[in-house]
Amino acid sequence: MADAVVFDLDGVIVDSEPVWEEVRRAYVAAHGGTWQPDTQRRLMGMSTGEWAHYLSGELGVDRTAAQVADEVVEEMTRRYRDHVPLIAGADEVVRRLAARWPLGLASSSPTRLIGAALAATGLTDAFDATLSTEQTERGKPAPDVYLNVAQRLGVEPARCVAVEDSSNGVRSAAAAGMRVVAVPHGSYPLDPDAARLAVVTLGAIGELTPELVDDLG
Repeated sequence: MADAVVFDLDGVIVDSEPVWEEVRRAYVAAHGGTWQPDTQRRLMGMSTGEWAHYLSGELGVDRTAAQVADEVVEEMTRRYRDHVPLIAGADEVVRRLAARWPLGLASSSPTRLIGAALAATGLTDAFDATLSTEQTERGKPAPDVYLNVAQRLGVEPARCVAVEDSSNGVRSAAAAGMRVVAVPHGSYPLDPDAARLAVVTLGAIGELTPELVDDLG
């Protein structure tokens, strides 16, 4: 039986990946960079520092990495003030699972955006441990954030079920030794190797039930 459930945020609880893509695409275009065909896939799971350096360096944006991070996150914060795109039913799933297990949140979003998203969706108190990859040495697909959240929960990673949507997220949780439930976004399907790492793949977050988590134990 699982002892804890660890959620990703972007793409699992809030449908923010399209917003991130829109904001960063516009930022790159406005600052002399060139968006590449594989850019969005590469960005998914990167920590703030990693994607800021990627935009500033590889994509040719004429701003320092620090400026990129500050300005993109400021625009995302402004968007969240207007509207946090909660995925239908995600809050109910989180509440249902929180009644049974301690919950963690392992996110690539900056800490201030995690706080804004959880406050706007009323889920702040549902999580016993939340962590941004800003606070870890490496972003996803490295296992750092999941290992840290498990440690904060006081649970062995092998006793955790992780809920992820992206290829790098699935790779990260699997590398930490967790059993991964994948809920891929329709616009960003999993790479074949990541799909093989998931113990189950769902079509929507509403399919994640306590009974399913029990079965994975």
